[in-house]
Amino acid sequence: MTTGQWVDLLVVFVSLVLYAIAWPTLQVTHHVPAGVQPVIAGLAALPLLLIRANPALGWAISAAGALVIPIVYERTDDFDFPWQVVHVMVIMALLLAVSMRSPLPVVAVAWMATALLFLADAPGQDGRGWAVGLTVLVLFGLLIRWLVLSRRQLAEQEEVNEVERARRAILEEKARIARDLHDVVAHHMSLVVVQAQSAPYRIDGVSPEVKAEFESIGATAREALNEIRGMLGVLRSDGQEPEKAPAPGLDRVDELIDASRRAGMTVTVDRAPLPELSGTCGLALYRILQESLANVARHAPGAPVRVRLSATADGVELVVTNEAAAQEISASGSSGGHGIAGMRDRALSVGGTLTAHPTPGGGFAVHARLPVVATDPGAESVTGPVTGRF
Repeated sequence: MTTGQWVDLLVVFVSLVLYAIAWPTLQVTHHVPAGVQPVIAGLAALPLLLIRANPALGWAISAAGALVIPIVYERTDDFDFPWQVVHVMVIMALLLAVSMRSPLPVVAVAWMATALLFLADAPGQDGRGWAVGLTVLVLFGLLIRWLVLSRRQLAEQEEVNEVERARRAILEEKARIARDLHDVVAHHMSLVVVQAQSAPYRIDGVSPEVKAEFESIGATAREALNEIRGMLGVLRSDGQEPEKAPAPGLDRVDELIDASRRAGMTVTVDRAPLPELSGTCGLALYRILQESLANVARHAPGAPVRVRLSATADGVELVVTNEAAAQEISASGSSGGHGIAGMRDRALSVGGTLTAHPTPGGGFAVHARLPVVATDPGAESVTGPVTGRF
């Protein structure tokens, strides 16, 4: 059996016990004919059965009985109170239940009617004391009611907050996955496209059939890259937090540049002694350089690239510049992506800055300044015009 069923059984048991007390003692308190005594005792005790189902109705029945009984039936000489003790106990229990569960207008009516009933029928000056006691009882019931309500609202709000935290965690995880996929997969896919497009120019004696095959490979890889970008757009969201997991850093910059050279890019490196960066700042620098080289490969194939790494007073400066494209890029081969926005997010996430802008000669430049240790973002804003190239 459930807890509610056990409580219902307890209410029935208590009501029957009170009824068993009220019936035999009724002749001691009031002059009631024997045939009517079970009914009058029922009016005194049995309304308690409604304390859970409908306390307002139970109180109304009990209060009506309390109003009628003193008028219809006279009290015995040895009893000067208008109602039996059982009747008083039941009406007070029902009034408490009404104050805890019924609408506030019903509570006000029940309180006022019960107080007036005791003021009118209680002997001597007892009515005032009973009215005060009933008022305290109603206030106590309201206090319990508001405490329960506040606890319930707090629990509901905590549940909503928990759902929101879970949703935010999912969005942040999606954003992290999208950022890593863009940095890693898109970079290598871009190199495949560049190698396929530049192979006929780098390799002598390529037949028309082989050239067509390279063009087909480049078109397929380009289409796959665009589809990847579309899927990453679904995963992306705002409010991304910097990554804390182990990842590539400054020590793998040379590997990244060598991979770009193997793909046919002309990369010149101007590197000065650099301070040791924290893991988060090293990752940001690596990803910014990776995205910059990938953007050059996509949008300016064949253009010489210069990478300059130098130390500043409080960190590291990275400058990646490229000249104008050595060959024309078709409109279908260029699509909007998240390259510059992702690089800016990474720079901001460690407290750095990043600018990206075209150069007068038709090239492009990315300029990033990163601290040695990651700091809270927001102190400095990222500037620089954003074009549709990247």
